[in-house]
Amino acid sequence: MAAIEIEKQRGRYAALAIAAVVIVLGIPLWWKTTETYRAWLPFSQISELDSLQLQLSVEVEVVFSRGTLSPEQQKKVPLSQTRQQEHQVDAKTALQYRYETKYRTATIMEEDALNQPSAQEADLSLHMLSESACGSVVVYIIPETSTLLPADVKVYVGQRRTALLRAAPFESTAGLKEVLSTLEPQVKQVVDTMSFSHHDILAALSDRIRVGQVSKESLADSMRAIKSSPGYEITFSLLNPDPKSHSLHWDIEGAVNSYIQPLLDKLNPIANLSVDSQILYYAVLGVNPRFDNSVSAYTLNADSLAHVINPVEARLGSNAASSNPVLNFLLYVPDAQHSPLFIRDHSKREVPSNSFHSPRWGGIMVYNVNDMYGPEAEFPVDININMSKVMGVFLAQLRLMLGVQKTQPPPGFVLQSAGSAGVADWELDRLMWSRSVENVATASTTITSLAQLLDQISNIVINDNIAQQVSSAVTSLQAAVAELEAGNLAFALQYSREAILASERAFFDPSLLHLLYFPDDQKFAIYIPLFLPMCVPIVLSLLKIASEIRQRRADKLAKKD
Repeated sequence: MAAIEIEKQRGRYAALAIAAVVIVLGIPLWWKTTETYRAWLPFSQISELDSLQLQLSVEVEVVFSRGTLSPEQQKKVPLSQTRQQEHQVDAKTALQYRYETKYRTATIMEEDALNQPSAQEADLSLHMLSESACGSVVVYIIPETSTLLPADVKVYVGQRRTALLRAAPFESTAGLKEVLSTLEPQVKQVVDTMSFSHHDILAALSDRIRVGQVSKESLADSMRAIKSSPGYEITFSLLNPDPKSHSLHWDIEGAVNSYIQPLLDKLNPIANLSVDSQILYYAVLGVNPRFDNSVSAYTLNADSLAHVINPVEARLGSNAASSNPVLNFLLYVPDAQHSPLFIRDHSKREVPSNSFHSPRWGGIMVYNVNDMYGPEAEFPVDININMSKVMGVFLAQLRLMLGVQKTQPPPGFVLQSAGSAGVADWELDRLMWSRSVENVATASTTITSLAQLLDQISNIVINDNIAQQVSSAVTSLQAAVAELEAGNLAFALQYSREAILASERAFFDPSLLHLLYFPDDQKFAIYIPLFLPMCVPIVLSLLKIASEIRQRRADKLAKKD
């Protein structure tokens, strides 16, 4: 009996030892080796980004030229005023516009510049004196008797960041406050034209707010322009469906350097743009044009233009070396059997440029060459394409695709064309305001969505690279918001670009793919066949030991009684 008792005692000790090893060593070791590594993320700062509070600050300088203020009024300048506008877009988005206006009189050199014979020369002379900061607006108040502007023009907006405003004569007895209050609505019109407008900012936030809050015009412009990206690929393609009849020659390199490259240089702070070209032979539009006897020409109606792009796009190819969006600009020369070919709008009228564009894709221009040779010409006919005509159309389409919208000025305003630069400085500022706000909104939405995903799925690995990208995106977002508030537009755009790059790298990291992780029920299905056969004997032994201990205690109590 003693030997049997000793054997039972040894069995109990063995079961307890095994259970102790499993509980003390096995379970912690298994837990540590199978736990999901999750680097630290700034969730508190990310949650603050969910509520977007943006303040945009614009520096406005109003300069009074000789003959606009009385001597008494001139004594009270320079001075500064601040005007604010607040807009609560929705529960999570609020906008505040801050206009810091400084009033002063013109210097002697500025007076000499304003004495130029034309407004264009005055604009250039003022630009040579000093270059205004990015995002700022300078308004020169000139007397009503000035010959710089025609009689029916109240405001002239130049190619830079300056405008000339013709003001009616102020009463010499009026105080400066009355003069400024009279000027304020006119200056506000100039600032809204040369800087951002509320509708522009709402269009930039269209992915974050309800569509109904954005005006139809602004929404149409936003949908036409390609989404903000760190870079774009621009491809010019010459389509020659009939190389047996037409031998086409185009100086695309010279045309790009003369017409497109100045615009790309100005847009360099916004995105990196690269250009390439190609010639496609036997490439057709894929839509059969109809012959119109009334004009003895083939026509393409507006309803059929939507079916042109897909067949052509299959021939264009793609740039596999780059992930940037591509803008396509196609020059189509109709074959001899379908010439001339004209595009008609929804009103059945011929489009003057004989071209059309597709939002966020590019544009197509039809170039007729049938009048360049006679019926007795020998084929193939050598044809030199007028690149000035072609690039004028493509440049206008490229501006629309990149978000440089055509501004509708108020009555009495004259906007100087951008000229060879392709875009005026103030147009570039408008685009930079919109892109900065769009980048901030997109990056904040991406980061908050990623944080919600990682919070909901606890077994997704968060490696150090993802944590670094998220932290970089949050830091850049905070810096971009701060620079917008300070009115430093160039730095705000730079930080917003860094934020959107970092946020997208983190969001689309391959290690975050949900298909790489198993749900909990699948984990149990894997672990139970491994651990159950080992755990059952241990648990039964522990239950038996507990039962024996309870029995012994019961026997001792019975003996005492």
